[in-house]
Amino acid sequence: MKTRKPLVAGNWKMNGDTVFNEHLLGELRASLGREPLAAIEIAVCPPFPYLAQAGGLLAGSAIERGAQNVSDRPNGAFTGEVSATMLVDLGCRWVIVGHSERRQSMGETDDDVCAKLTMAAAHGLGIIACIGETLEERESGRTEAVLARQVDALVGAASQAQRGGDVAAPMPAERFVLAYEPVWAIGTGRSASPEIAQQAHAFIRSRLAALAGEGRATRILYGGSVKPENAGSLFAMPDIDGGLIGGAALIADDFLAICRAAAAHSGVSVER
Repeated sequence: MKTRKPLVAGNWKMNGDTVFNEHLLGELRASLGREPLAAIEIAVCPPFPYLAQAGGLLAGSAIERGAQNVSDRPNGAFTGEVSATMLVDLGCRWVIVGHSERRQSMGETDDDVCAKLTMAAAHGLGIIACIGETLEERESGRTEAVLARQVDALVGAASQAQRGGDVAAPMPAERFVLAYEPVWAIGTGRSASPEIAQQAHAFIRSRLAALAGEGRATRILYGGSVKPENAGSLFAMPDIDGGLIGGAALIADDFLAICRAAAAHSGVSVER
């Protein structure tokens, strides 16, 4: 049975406006007020300009906020960048690093992603670190090699953060989350079958165990065209601990259905 508390995080990408956000977050808050899902954690990651608005709309609720990116620099003359200090100032609890869209379109390397992880952890932000292979990498049999390279880099940075490194307090283990996102399944409507997703998650967990000596505690999310129709079968897999949700996070009913599916497959006991 799973003992890890599932996390469902909505990545809004470059979508939303003040009216849309108010409607979506209002629906989520109202529904979760009537139907608390204490067996899981829920977060939403709006674009930077709407983080403050989301904070006001979600104040007092169980829904946490995250950002979609963070600078690896503390502050200074870096036009267009957003620092970890700023995210903390806005009340963010999470940040996504290494999303495939940034790796592919913005040229972010493993070193870039690890630098962002280190900076975010130093400011107490929870990390959702993304990994995954392209279609070409999968078809050429390199999936595990790609995942191993990405996991090795991230675990090295996270281990230093968890030991304390140069920061005031070590990063708790539950604040380091991996998200497996097969690049060929992101925004395409194609989703890895539950069995394919589980195979990748099991490999990632075994890699974590080999590197850090303990892979059972780390949550590994699945991201890649998760929908209400496939969420239950994905979350039923033993090594899938929730999801990083793209398009479905912009539709209140769909996101809530995915959250319910995660709660239904949680092994976490909840005191009532």
